[in-house]
Amino acid sequence: MRPASFETRVAGVLVAGREVVRPLIRVENPASRDETVGYVACGTRDDVDAALTAAELAFPLWAGLTPKERAVALLRAADVLEPLSEEFAATLTLEVGKVHAESFGDAEGAHRLLRVFAGFADEVAAADHGAPLPSSGSAQVHVRHVPKGPVAVIPPWNTPIYLAFMAVAPALMAGNPVVVKPPEIAPIAVTRALGVLAEQLPPGVVSIVNGLGPDAGAALTGHPGIRKVLFTGSTATGTTVMRSAAANITDVGMELGGNDAAIVLEDATIDEEMIAQLLAGCFGLSGQICYNVKRIYVHASRLDEFVGRFSEGLERIVVGDPRDPLTVIGPLATPEARERARELLEDARSRGARILEGGRMLAPETWEHGNFVRPALAVGGDPHAALVMEEQFAPIIPVIPFATVEEAVTEANATHYGLAGSVWSADEARAWEVARRLEAGTVFVNIHRVGASPAEAPFGGFKRSGIGRNHGVDSIFACMEQQSVVRFEDAGVVPGLDRWRAG
Repeated sequence: MRPASFETRVAGVLVAGREVVRPLIRVENPASRDETVGYVACGTRDDVDAALTAAELAFPLWAGLTPKERAVALLRAADVLEPLSEEFAATLTLEVGKVHAESFGDAEGAHRLLRVFAGFADEVAAADHGAPLPSSGSAQVHVRHVPKGPVAVIPPWNTPIYLAFMAVAPALMAGNPVVVKPPEIAPIAVTRALGVLAEQLPPGVVSIVNGLGPDAGAALTGHPGIRKVLFTGSTATGTTVMRSAAANITDVGMELGGNDAAIVLEDATIDEEMIAQLLAGCFGLSGQICYNVKRIYVHASRLDEFVGRFSEGLERIVVGDPRDPLTVIGPLATPEARERARELLEDARSRGARILEGGRMLAPETWEHGNFVRPALAVGGDPHAALVMEEQFAPIIPVIPFATVEEAVTEANATHYGLAGSVWSADEARAWEVARRLEAGTVFVNIHRVGASPAEAPFGGFKRSGIGRNHGVDSIFACMEQQSVVRFEDAGVVPGLDRWRAG
């Protein structure tokens, strides 16, 4: 693959990094760190200012279109983006280390999500007109939804295209221009996809400013022209984003980290289907998905059976270069992530956990050039080890026995996170009763993996896992302001006017 050009996109205009003195971000292949995927130039505060100027100029035009007209523009862009999905997927595999199926699903999010949110044009039009409220006296009140203004979007590196468009599409459908700062770990494919979108829309409606979080990111989230920040990423970075946005009382929507627990009850059906579902739920993208299963609590009477079957499943996982069709999971995104995974595993071992590594190493002689980690279980040991209590973002899963349902629920909820959770049981009614006790934005029964949360289901977290919800028409309204329009049949009947009347 030819390297990406040295460029950043500001307000719909390409700015060549070789012509402007800028530091460059080198994007490396996590499966082979000596391989350069490409470069992007670091944007500056001046670039952010330019993007916001363009967005503010574009806002009246874009907001002034009818929802149907905005939908037509998004559908036109979707038609242009769809044939490019394979190109985007190939780049994502190099940037992120995802196998093709994962990369293609990510890339297809661009055109799919534009179409999904364009489909809500009628609901947005109705909300713009306003719904009447029952009112006493002669007052007539209509509540409208109106565009907020420029929206900042900061997507994560693990699913950059899909999650960028999960924010960009509803913000645009609401009538807002957007400014996006791509993730520095994987900026190339998403910058390309957003650039194609920008070319299909009026100038300034979509802008992209690459750069580092403390520089371009902070300049964007703290900019007084931004009216909403949509951020997906770690809880630690989310805290920084909130502080930056608070300076201007800027609204924020955040989908942050998770430490999702799966509870396997004593009557669960531990069969091939269950194991396949949990393998996908634990090890998708090498464990680097916010709502992957991160902890498994198993009734003590079923622990040995579960561990035996799950260990057999581990042996089917082939770890290697994601470009190889035999690979099931690729490397972690960074060397730092690999080192942290090793530290968490050794810490769990030192605290009494039984470590069961599995999987087949594809071309093990190349592993030291990449960020590879074998999938593993950490069975038992200290139930409050770092591997259990923190979001590991690696293919290492703690399995902890429990004696009672109350114990399992208590331990599952004993976390600052609350993104998702699941309960596994042959009795779905019982599983549902247990699931309702989990402190999480999404609770699953007998499933827990990417693709299991339908597009129409609100998605987001409790506690430190986020603010607000994605999916559906509500994510469009979250990018709008409510406006009450009040009028009276006879304004003279409103109390308090007597002392202002003549005579």
